[in-house]
Amino acid sequence: MICFRQSGYGIALEDVAAAAGVGRGTLYRNFKDRMALVLAVFERELRRIGERLDPTGSLDQAIATIALDGAATTALFHRLALDLPLDPGNRRHFEALAERMAEMLQPIVDRAHATGRLDPAIGARQVVLVVRMISNILLKHQSPEEKQAVLAELLALLDHGLLPRPVS
Repeated sequence: MICFRQSGYGIALEDVAAAAGVGRGTLYRNFKDRMALVLAVFERELRRIGERLDPTGSLDQAIATIALDGAATTALFHRLALDLPLDPGNRRHFEALAERMAEMLQPIVDRAHATGRLDPAIGARQVVLVVRMISNILLKHQSPEEKQAVLAELLALLDHGLLPRPVS
C-alpha cells in the first residue's frame, strides 16, 4: 500500500516486490497483473476495517471507525484514481468492494432503523457514501486530535441529518 501511495499506479513492480521482500516473479505468480495487485491491496484494507468494526456498536461508532481507518485507503484511492485504468471489469471489482462494505454495515444500519436513529429511506449504500465523504474531509487534517475534533463535528451534523423526519 505504501508503495502505491508514494509512487502511484505506475510504480515499477520491482520496487513493489523489493518493498514486500519478495522477487518480482512472486508477484506475478500471485497476481495476474498490476490491477489485481491493487485490488488485493484494497480488499486487504477492507478486511482490516471489517475486523475493527463492532457489529453491535452504534452507527456513529461504525462511521467513525471506518472513516478514521479508511482515511489512508481513501487517500490511496485518490492517488491511484488519476492513473487507474478503470475498464468495465475493473470498475465492477471496485463496485464489489463498496458493496462488501455496505454488507458489513447492513446489521448496524438495520439496528439504527429499528431504534429510530436512522431515517428508513437511508440504506447501507448511502452510509458508505457518507463514510467516503467524511474520509475525504479527514484527509485534510494531520494530527489525530484535529481529526477527532472534525469527526465529532461531522458526526453531530450527521446525527441531525440522518434522523427520521416527523411526518406532518
